[in-house]
Amino acid sequence: MLSSEHSFTQSSNVRIRSATLADVSAIVAVTNAAFAIETFIDGTRTDEDHLTLQMQTGSFLVAQDPSGGVLASVYIEIRGKRRYFGMLAVDPAHQRQGLGLAMVQAAEDHCRKQGCTAMDLLVLSLRPELLPFYRKRGYIEMATEEFHPSQPLKAGFECHCIVMSKVLGE
Repeated sequence: MLSSEHSFTQSSNVRIRSATLADVSAIVAVTNAAFAIETFIDGTRTDEDHLTLQMQTGSFLVAQDPSGGVLASVYIEIRGKRRYFGMLAVDPAHQRQGLGLAMVQAAEDHCRKQGCTAMDLLVLSLRPELLPFYRKRGYIEMATEEFHPSQPLKAGFECHCIVMSKVLGE
């Protein structure tokens, strides 16, 4: 189990740890709240069935407050010596306080400890405001690929994924 603490401007009492199946409902709630901004998706971003399936392929880290509430989550999947991370979600009430950065750092640290040499992520073309956030953290655009949403896009929207990568140092 991961038990590292990362700097978070509002509270040093936030603990980032590996998620368990008991966290599924809380992760779904945080993810759907955080991704509600994606009004181009027809429906919510995820549900308990989809998330439970993801946990069979990869794992999640969660940020937990002292009372046990889940404030943020991020998905990690092993892909050889590389790792993919996605679905970075921070409860809207806790956004813009450094928790998203803490989750990215925790995901990178977690993967480094497993011998990972690089991290990959996908940014949706309809979310260009995310590109500078990841660029500041050392991620660079590498390619584009087709978007395969878990829920259909609303009529009139077209979207693709921008693949970003970062080589992880020691």
